[in-house]
Parts: sequence; structure tokens; C-alpha cells
Amino acid sequence: MFRGVNTINLDAKGRMAMPARYRDQLQSHCNGHLVATIDTSARCLLLYPIHEWEEIQRKIEALPSFNPTSRRVQRLLIGHATDLELDNSGRILLPQALREYASLEKHVALIGQGKKLELWDLDSWTRNREEWLSEAEAAGDELPEDLQSLSL
Repeated sequence: MFRGVNTINLDAKGRMAMPARYRDQLQSHCNGHLVATIDTSARCLLLYPIHEWEEIQRKIEALPSFNPTSRRVQRLLIGHATDLELDNSGRILLPQALREYASLEKHVALIGQGKKLELWDLDSWTRNREEWLSEAEAAGDELPEDLQSLSL
């Protein structure tokens, strides 16, 4: 559903205009209702259409609460989950706490990841992308078995 890299500006209130190519999909797929939460392995936000998030939340809630790792995931992902809605201008308002977590200022990168979107500070995205490309070059042909059979 979502793919590609989009550079976007946040306004002074923390609103972000959703790219037109996603706006129609979001309106038809989830009536403009999204959920944003933090990524626990990188300083970015994850944006899910509400139906996709509800499925993930059910799986997270089903994790054993006495397992410390599971409990941490529950606290972080569900605890930071925030309902968002596209306004009449196709914008979403990102709460201050989420913007602070991901260090989102003015320039952001919205990255399509299939069923979800990632939202990065543009400088952080650029640095990480370059690091990942360098790591891929250094690894050469050392791909995980699951990726070896993938044909691009």
C-alpha cells in the first residue's frame, strides 16, 4: 500500500500534510484514521492505518505480561500509541511527545513500508540510510538465507 520516500515540512504546530498519493488510500482504507507510535529500535515514528494497528495491538496484548521483554514492548508501543485523523486539508497533528521522541523539527522524511509508514527527522533518515548502504556494501554477498532466494 505505502512505498517511496517523501520529504515533508512540519508546520509550527506539528502538523504534517499527508502526500496526495497516500491521502486517497487512507480515506478509502481507514476513513483517515491512523495510529502513531514509537519505533523501539530507531528514533522514528510508525504510522499505521487504524485496522492494521488494531491487529498489531491484539498481538502485542497477547504477549505474556510476566516476560520482561514482552512487557517492555507492551509499555512502549501501546503506551505511546496515539490516534490521529486526517483533517479536511489532509494533515495530521503529531503530538509533541512523539515529535520529541523522534527529534522531528521542520524537515521530515515519510517512508512507505508496505502496510505502515515511518516518519523520520530528515537528517537522521539521511545518516541512517547512508550507514545502511555502507553496511550492505561491506557485507557483500553475505545475505540471510531468507533473502538469498529473493529475486529483484
